[in-house]
Amino acid sequence: MIRKRITEALEVKQRILKNDQLLAKIELAAALITRTYREGGKVLFCGNGGSAADAQHLAAELSGRFYLDREPLDAEACHVNTSFLTAVANDYDFASSYARYVKASGRKGDVLVGISTSGNSENIVKAMETAQSKSMHTIAMTGENGGKLKALANILLNVPSTDTPRIQEAHILMGHIFCEIVENNLFGQPGN
Repeated sequence: MIRKRITEALEVKQRILKNDQLLAKIELAAALITRTYREGGKVLFCGNGGSAADAQHLAAELSGRFYLDREPLDAEACHVNTSFLTAVANDYDFASSYARYVKASGRKGDVLVGISTSGNSENIVKAMETAQSKSMHTIAMTGENGGKLKALANILLNVPSTDTPRIQEAHILMGHIFCEIVENNLFGQPGN
């Protein structure tokens, strides 16, 4: 089973590597995020479960550091304020939690990265709709078909797979790549 899972992960990454259109979209995502930072904006991330962990991970790569010792970039995962998240889920509903956060924190020209392997998570869909209503830019990281997020994303990074763990592994790969490109664009090449 171990070799089978590693082989499956490699096959997904090979499909990404051979997909020039998807590779170009990763470049577009990096360019959009770079432009947003140059214009004084920020990047918000949202996801559920493993995708929430990925959202927090990628926000930390931007707000902390990736390869370079450099100034921090304004990036946040929408779920990190658990008091806010649980209050909104209790007082309104869970599906509105990220949308309310985006409504409070997002500004015109900022970026929202919505991460959902199915592309159909209701709270991510509502957050993307709210971001659009605020003239924010939207990037969706999904599985193969993009789900409902496909229609809401300025840039769709849809992993060519329907297997949730393989999709999540590829999301981190793509996220690391765009974080590295953004860092290089803003601060120069790493020394390694």
